[in-house]
Amino acid sequence: MSVPVMLTTDNTVLVVIDVQDRMFRVIHDGEKLLRNLLKLIRGVKVWDIPVILTEQYPAGLGPTLPEITRLLPDVKPIEKVCFSCCDAPDFNKSLEALKRRQVLLTGIEAHVCIYQTAVDLLERGFQVQAVTDCVSAREPENKTVSLFRMGSAGISPTTTEMALFELLKVASGDKFKQISNIVK
Repeated sequence: MSVPVMLTTDNTVLVVIDVQDRMFRVIHDGEKLLRNLLKLIRGVKVWDIPVILTEQYPAGLGPTLPEITRLLPDVKPIEKVCFSCCDAPDFNKSLEALKRRQVLLTGIEAHVCIYQTAVDLLERGFQVQAVTDCVSAREPENKTVSLFRMGSAGISPTTTEMALFELLKVASGDKFKQISNIVK
C-alpha cells in the first residue's frame, strides 16, 4: 500500500466536472454537494489554486450552475462529450500547462465522469483525491460503489474540510481565519 501524499498549495489543482443545470436537478443530495463545492472553491481561491471546469455536452445538459461560475468568472468551461476528462484534448492541455500533479476531483456523476477521470489521471501518474462530499450521482448506490472502486484503485477519498485544512497546515494567520470563516 502506498503512503498518501499531503496536498500542497503549489502542486494542487481543483477539477470541477460537469455540475450543470439539467443534470444537477436530478442529483441525489445536490444541495449538499453544491454547498460544499462552493466552500471548496472559495477555499482554494485563498491560495490562488487553479480550477479547471468541464461541461459534458452543454447543448443538452445546460451550462455550469451560475453559483459556481460567479465564483470563477475567469475560468472558461472545457466542453466535452467523453466521460473521462482525460479523453478531451483541451482538458489535457489545461492540466499539463499548470504543471501540478495533485488533483482534487469534484462534480457529477460519481460513477461515470468522476470515476473514469480519476482512474485515467492515476494511470498518468497524478496523485488523485476524490472529494466525497463534492461528488454525487442520481442514485446514492452509484456514488457509494464508485468511491469504493476508486479507493480500491488507489484514489484517496477526502472531504471539503479535510482538503482545506490539509492545504492550510497551521491554525494561525490570515489564511487560517479566512478558511475558518469559509467552513463555518
